[in-house]
Amino acid sequence: MRPSASAIARQAHLDEPRPGSLTIGYVPSEQTPPTENPPRFSWLPDIDDGARYVLRISADPEFAAPKTRTFEDLAWNFFTPDEVLPEGNYHWCYALWDQAAAQPLSNWSAVRSFEITAALPKTPVPGRTARHAAAHTSHPRLWLNPEQLKSFSQAVAEDPNHCGWSEFFEKSVKPWLDRPIMPEPQLYPNNVRVATLWRQMYIDCQEVIYAIRHLAIAGRVLGREDLLDASRDWLLSVAAWDPNGATSRAYNDEAGFRVVVALAWGYDWLYDHLSEEERETVRTVLLRRTREVADHVIAHARIHVFPYDSHAVRSLSAVLTPACISLLGESDDAGEWLDYTVEFLATLYSPWAGTDGGWAEGPHYWMTGMAYLIEAANLIRSYIGYDLYQRPFFQNTGRFPLYTKAPGTRRANFGDDSTMGDLPGLKVGYNVRQFAGITGNGHYQWYFDRIRQDAAGTEMAFYNYGWWDLNFDDLVYRHDYRQVEAASPADLPSLAVFDDIGWVTIQKQMEAPDRHLQFVFKSSPYGSLSHSHGDQNAFVLYAHGEDLAIQSGHYVAFNSQMHINWRRQTRSKNAVLIGGKGQYAEKDKALARRAAGRIVSVEEKPGHIRMLGDATAAYQMANPLVRKAQREIHFVNDSYFVIVDEVECTEPQELQWLCHMTGAPQTGRSSFRYNGKKAGFYGQFVFSSAGNPQIAAVEGFPEIEPKEYEGLEIHHHVCATVPAATRHRLVTLLVPYSLTEPKRIFSFIDDQGFSTDIYFSDVDDERFKLSLPKQF
Repeated sequence: MRPSASAIARQAHLDEPRPGSLTIGYVPSEQTPPTENPPRFSWLPDIDDGARYVLRISADPEFAAPKTRTFEDLAWNFFTPDEVLPEGNYHWCYALWDQAAAQPLSNWSAVRSFEITAALPKTPVPGRTARHAAAHTSHPRLWLNPEQLKSFSQAVAEDPNHCGWSEFFEKSVKPWLDRPIMPEPQLYPNNVRVATLWRQMYIDCQEVIYAIRHLAIAGRVLGREDLLDASRDWLLSVAAWDPNGATSRAYNDEAGFRVVVALAWGYDWLYDHLSEEERETVRTVLLRRTREVADHVIAHARIHVFPYDSHAVRSLSAVLTPACISLLGESDDAGEWLDYTVEFLATLYSPWAGTDGGWAEGPHYWMTGMAYLIEAANLIRSYIGYDLYQRPFFQNTGRFPLYTKAPGTRRANFGDDSTMGDLPGLKVGYNVRQFAGITGNGHYQWYFDRIRQDAAGTEMAFYNYGWWDLNFDDLVYRHDYRQVEAASPADLPSLAVFDDIGWVTIQKQMEAPDRHLQFVFKSSPYGSLSHSHGDQNAFVLYAHGEDLAIQSGHYVAFNSQMHINWRRQTRSKNAVLIGGKGQYAEKDKALARRAAGRIVSVEEKPGHIRMLGDATAAYQMANPLVRKAQREIHFVNDSYFVIVDEVECTEPQELQWLCHMTGAPQTGRSSFRYNGKKAGFYGQFVFSSAGNPQIAAVEGFPEIEPKEYEGLEIHHHVCATVPAATRHRLVTLLVPYSLTEPKRIFSFIDDQGFSTDIYFSDVDDERFKLSLPKQF
């Protein structure tokens, strides 16, 4: 039957714009099959931000009613059903939804298809109705509910060290009884952002969380009015701070986030200790500050369309989750924001990762992102019973720091890193322990034990204390999760490939520090986006207890000169420059995403691991003359590396091969050597199709203002310059060793016939042959 003229007039047009490199896409499809059951659905939204949607899923391409599930009145352009699908082939489409008429408002979208297999993990998400029914209205509701609080209080009364309570009380509660209430942070002089003042401001606001949250929890657990009064005094003082001032999200988001969290915990845990007038005061400012964050995330950053915003995505976990849970039932907007948060975390999270558990921004920002995600997931789990951790990413992501930021390493990693060359921070260990509790993986517990042992005494370092209180974290974990027995990593596979983010890692003998080797190679489809750098086809190396080939420079502050002009740039990496130029690593997000690499292949055979990366696109963004930029790496006999760089350009270009280390190297005619305190390595340029390289040792950070790194370690690098040519093939031998066991690998070339054959041999006559077809 044909629709009536009035129906046609009411019908809106549904357009389906092509997704861009920075937007979400139409998922699932035959090109992007589901990784979970039910699938995570997403599509580009209508131009009207207030649009609502209807989704159809069917085993019939014609969407016959008996075989079709319909989900109506969806608030956003992403959705996860609350039930798994039987195995089989499916089709889906969506349309705009008319709330008033309770029917589709537009034409249906193109039909996309996908398959559900038995192997897919089953991770349905409770619908809004079920989630709302599970949410209780009593306080507290952040971490413990009233019944759990009563049980916990009884357990502490019987055993003062229950779940580590006594240590938490001594170190994280008592100090705030003697501390004066913090005055409101002031604006920057002349409103010019200063890194030291910015950092101090967010540390001050972090302390506000500690004071309010810990005094309130201790007061409720112990039944002590003096603690509750002290927490209330802090809470009311902070509630009086100017929401448009120095601690607003717009002025200093790190400070603003922390103030919201402090108010949320105080409002929730002190609810019964506040007068109605005091509740109204706190509730009003908490809602106002939460709205500022929510409006930025949803209406301005629009992470449901453009998800590659590190701070906006993080604020879902760090800010909106606790704030909205504490306000639920007292603000309709808070309920909507919480639904958005839970559904985003269950559907689109994380834009920096895939199901294999990697994190494109690197292990340091994995630590930060996961720290807040863990807090949010635990709060959501305890409040409404929904367990985010069942998603495959969370089941696998403990592998990422285990393989990319092993105990003992300092600078052998990629991406922004605030630890400034210290050992892996305590919080990365605490995060990994959380995943031990979730999965029962003893390797993760071993990692936590080692990190805590190695980093003992750093609890007050700014990258720990300024972000989290580890005593509180320990209290929560020991209450909520099982203790897992540690298992040595000796039985772990040596090779790990994180396909989704383009990282390949090798870990050998992690359990034996003096023999441990870590090698990480990167060629990422994320390019230099966010906290990633221009480091496609770069590598880092740690061996025998020491960093050898490092990422150089210091992450003194985001957007500092050192950060923008050195750390983010290819010239600070173990990579090549082509015509003196590296990869695009500037601020344009679209160009940064396009300046990408890819792992072409990884092969593992006995005594041989081969990996091939292609960084052509990354170099082309800065140098259009580049036609090919590939790097092939062979790890031979668990002993040494053979690196083959292949570069092609439309016009002759010099090639500069870079390798960075903490100390000064020795250079020779065709080689270089670096010896540290425990270990060393040497590099030898075995073959160069364009002529012999000229090798130079460079000290420091050329063109960077010395004040930026005053008092910090000066790094060095080797720069081997190959004469200009349109085609380059450069073969480099890299040999790490312990200073107690020097090592040599010998090589010779046989170039008769139609290939150049390079033979490598160790003292036991174990040989490796590399064949390069000749270019005629």
